[in-house]
Amino acid sequence: MHTPIAIVGAGLGGLMLARVLHVHGIASTVFEAEASATARTQGGMLDIHERDGQRAIRAAGLFDAFQALVHPGGQQTRVLDADGRVLFDEPDDGTGGRPEVPRGELRRMLIESLPGGVIQWGRKLVSASPAGGAQHRLTFVDGSSVTADLLVGADGAWSKVRSLLSDARPAYVGMSYVETYLYESDERHKAAADAVGGGAMFAAMPGKGILAHREPDGALHTYVALRRSEAWMAEIDVSDPAAARARVALEFDGWASGLTALITDGETPPVLRIIHALPGDHRWGRVPGVTLLGDAAHLMAPSGEGANLAMWDGAELAEAIVAHPGDIEAALAAYEATLFPRSASAAADADELLDICFGERAPHSLVEMFTQIPSAT
Repeated sequence: MHTPIAIVGAGLGGLMLARVLHVHGIASTVFEAEASATARTQGGMLDIHERDGQRAIRAAGLFDAFQALVHPGGQQTRVLDADGRVLFDEPDDGTGGRPEVPRGELRRMLIESLPGGVIQWGRKLVSASPAGGAQHRLTFVDGSSVTADLLVGADGAWSKVRSLLSDARPAYVGMSYVETYLYESDERHKAAADAVGGGAMFAAMPGKGILAHREPDGALHTYVALRRSEAWMAEIDVSDPAAARARVALEFDGWASGLTALITDGETPPVLRIIHALPGDHRWGRVPGVTLLGDAAHLMAPSGEGANLAMWDGAELAEAIVAHPGDIEAALAAYEATLFPRSASAAADADELLDICFGERAPHSLVEMFTQIPSAT
């Protein structure tokens, strides 16, 4: 089988690339390892920024559909200390500069915007290899293979396509998250609901923090941040949810009960998120017929930018292809010329934000950031 443009990965970046290409009448095929669009949950809320994520959505012709997904009031931001005192509280001003939307709904919007057959589900990539000239061969776990004139790795942190371009491997950043949910919080978990407020809540101290988002229907999505070794995190037995919650909560002994309830009252099994990142200056030499986008290209510490950058990568790559008809190499060179400095800048910002959130001056450094440069969120 042969396809002119093969996109590996049906995340937000890969889907955005396929959608903007489709808008311009250019066919592509998306190969996704998951069995279906509903094979797993897609994470929590995303704030979609005007400067990149929303620009990509406009390029995809989906801005009206996107606005229908916005969670009203979700832009509220507050910072608390360990005693539960509110140090900063910025209400949702309704301007839409960084509206909150559920990641799963955003992905669904992109999937439904593509013609049937563009996404091939259950196609788990085993390897990608040169196939002569600028072509590459994709081999899947079921034994099938495809050749492509253009191969785009949108396959995330542990990208298999990346090996065609770079020897870089993600490394542990020293910080991990433990993720859990509370449901119907206003009725059943009032102290936690009051602490979180209407949008995003950050309760941080040096080396640790409790972060939460209010999602639709009163759900509270919690990320407990801990600066611990990988070995320490591996000792948390998530197969015993109650014991895992108790072990994590012990790190927050003495914190306000409305905050620790976000851990102890968790209604879903805790999920460990061991945070890795690529080198901040990750780049590669031009290899004919292949490139990367999103986390495959620039995996970095959580900063609120990952989804926005992935979608912008996808839109920019599509527009570069449109701008250079019949000349894929010129398109890839133009795309990568802007990708590399943008990615390096965002990675540096992500490292700085990690220190602002959990460094020696937290939570006051976080309050200063929101007060002085609100657009950083």
